[in-house]
Amino acid sequence: MTHVAVSNLVKDFSIRKGMSRIKLHAVDGVSFDLVPGRTVALVGESGSGKSTIARMLARLEKPTGGAIEVQLDDGTPVVGSLYRRNVQMVFQDPFASLNPFHSIEHHIARPLLLHHRTSGGRETHERVVQMLERVGLTPAEEIAVRRPHELSGGQRQRVAIARALAPGAQVLIADEPVSMLDVSIRLDVLNLMARLQREDNLAVLYITHDLATARHFSDEILVLYRGRVVERGPADEVILNPQHPYTRMLAQAAPDPERRGKNLSAEAPVDRTQIDNSVSYDHYLNAWVGAGR
Repeated sequence: MTHVAVSNLVKDFSIRKGMSRIKLHAVDGVSFDLVPGRTVALVGESGSGKSTIARMLARLEKPTGGAIEVQLDDGTPVVGSLYRRNVQMVFQDPFASLNPFHSIEHHIARPLLLHHRTSGGRETHERVVQMLERVGLTPAEEIAVRRPHELSGGQRQRVAIARALAPGAQVLIADEPVSMLDVSIRLDVLNLMARLQREDNLAVLYITHDLATARHFSDEILVLYRGRVVERGPADEVILNPQHPYTRMLAQAAPDPERRGKNLSAEAPVDRTQIDNSVSYDHYLNAWVGAGR
């Protein structure tokens, strides 16, 4: 099994402002652990740093500071190609994550061959068919020869999940995997991921802005605001008894049929002033004052 320890993760971006360049803090001091069989949800609005963290874990972005340590049960560090085999990502957009010029079989066969999971030929084809059947794409033989444009959004995301698991991944990074799918099929895809997690004892990082799915499909929730973790804890506790003003604001913004017809003014809405006053933002001010910090 594979364990991931993220410690004080930092990501700065250098951007141009006029004739000079300044640093923008996208992620600042984020720490958490991913362990087999459990799901950690990163929750926050757009721009809070969720996807940046995912891209750093997937080695698509290089951290400015902090550490990402991945180890096997016996303490062996997971590095290089072994890291890429063990840590895989499911992207948000199923329409952009697949190459339209290649067949579905090609998308799943490629990681199998690159990571030496099969020797090629008939063995690879049979493994592709097994993976497609496992994610609920049947008849698999027919699906395998199609191109991505011949599938629905939900089917494409199932292909993306199969592709991520093909090399034998033990850590799955799901970056808002259902946000671009029809509402009617979102639950099916989430239930699929939950089943695969149980079967393979996966460690999952689930990134979302949907508090309802974060509560029901994760064990622990981290709430991100402007790159910092402002609240964390067991999923039910964070959602049902939020302590930070930002978490309360997210909870108030989430649709809740049980509150229909009630006087919501009695809930004392949270505004941005309360949130900003609850967190020190000296690091943001320093980043924007003067160039080349």
